[in-house]
Amino acid sequence: MKPTLQLKLSQHLTLTPQLQQSIKLLQLSTLELNQEIERFLLENPMLEREDGDGSDFAPAAVGNDAPPATETPRETSTETTQETESRNENESPDFDEGMDWSGTGSGASSKSADDEDSDFQEFQAAGTSLRDYLDQQVALSPLSDRDRLLVRFIIEALDSDGYLHQDLDDLFELLPPELDYEIDDLAIALRHVQQLEPAGIGARTPQECLGLQLRAMPASSCRDLALVIVEQHLELLAERNFAKLKRLTSCDDDALRDAQALVCRLDPHPGSQHSNEETRYVLPDVVVRKIRNRWTVSLNAEAMPRLRINQLYASLLQQNRGQGGGLTGQLQEARWLIKNVQQRFDTILRVSQAIVDQQRQFFDHGEVAMRPLTLREIADQLELHESTVSRVTTQKYMATPRGVFELKYFFGSHVSTDTGGAASSTAIRALIRQLVEAEDRKKPLSDAKIADLLGQQGIVVARRTIAKYRESLNIPPVSLRKTL
Repeated sequence: MKPTLQLKLSQHLTLTPQLQQSIKLLQLSTLELNQEIERFLLENPMLEREDGDGSDFAPAAVGNDAPPATETPRETSTETTQETESRNENESPDFDEGMDWSGTGSGASSKSADDEDSDFQEFQAAGTSLRDYLDQQVALSPLSDRDRLLVRFIIEALDSDGYLHQDLDDLFELLPPELDYEIDDLAIALRHVQQLEPAGIGARTPQECLGLQLRAMPASSCRDLALVIVEQHLELLAERNFAKLKRLTSCDDDALRDAQALVCRLDPHPGSQHSNEETRYVLPDVVVRKIRNRWTVSLNAEAMPRLRINQLYASLLQQNRGQGGGLTGQLQEARWLIKNVQQRFDTILRVSQAIVDQQRQFFDHGEVAMRPLTLREIADQLELHESTVSRVTTQKYMATPRGVFELKYFFGSHVSTDTGGAASSTAIRALIRQLVEAEDRKKPLSDAKIADLLGQQGIVVARRTIAKYRESLNIPPVSLRKTL
């Protein structure tokens, strides 16, 4: 065939760089958003953080002829300006008007102008690791240098929970032959490790760990019975087979109950208290308050980055038009970022208010009043795409009088009722928790019995569904909830 040129017209959608950035910022969490903004601040000299009175993050800087950013602050609530002014006279101060989330009563606007070093990073005091804690005890022990070296060798073999999972024979093969150690020396060193604090360190099995903790306690009949149960009948105790335990240990109900309580107070992971895992705190994006009998959502000022255009560079660029080079493109990128960050929080606020309006019964009465809700319902109400609502509700958090929840928490499937209505899966989980908390511990409710009780309330739920919800609530099965 002869090659030819053809002209063809077609229509297709193209994502502009600004739209791509908007979608990316929308799906980021608050922590990821701050990291992304820090990257922009390092790469783009036209962008800077606002260090003013905390009015807002300079939406006026988007245009060339815009007024200064310190003029009218942007509303962060769904109420009108008149209602807000009236509320400020009668209600407590709003979250965005100087109240710090930590409850200290000072926000971004209350910072002193003389405090130039206010933007500092708080470092958490590093806790002592398990190995350092054990090494400190070994350094104070009256052991010889030869024995102390072997004890520290075993300490290095412990895991984060304080267990020794390697056999002594395998550890002995790792020792240099020139040190002339014997396998008995390694066993003696292990006994020295097991005498260190916290009790239970150096155990090879859970039974040995619990036994070491019991042996460190003062002698008593309760401790002796607990020690027998741990070392010989721990599986029966885990299975709640109390009848067989009483027969094998020749004890009565009161003695077995006390021994069980003592075992339950032991720590099966003694080394975890020296773990170096960092605690991560959630910074809510929005705050829910009840004002004049209406649940209202406002943005969390602490989660909102305040950005603006660097006025010095912008004025220089305006005076030397046509000679800016790459600064012109960076100025446009800075304007896009400020606009997209503002649009991100506006969308979060709209979606959050729609969720609160749909789930107002939850805020009034708790989880049992949660209604079924889908992403499509919110999307249709706000005339947004369902994928947009999904991005908004992922890793975004809402601070409420009932706690801090991810926005995804308020969505859930439904279960039909006898009256033709529907019950939320969250409400069913709350009912299951209430039934389990009120049950007779000597005769706990089975999954089938819980399904029957819910059926009496008009909620038809299969037994396997009850089991799935129970496991999601970390509620053990009926056999493990039974007590004496």
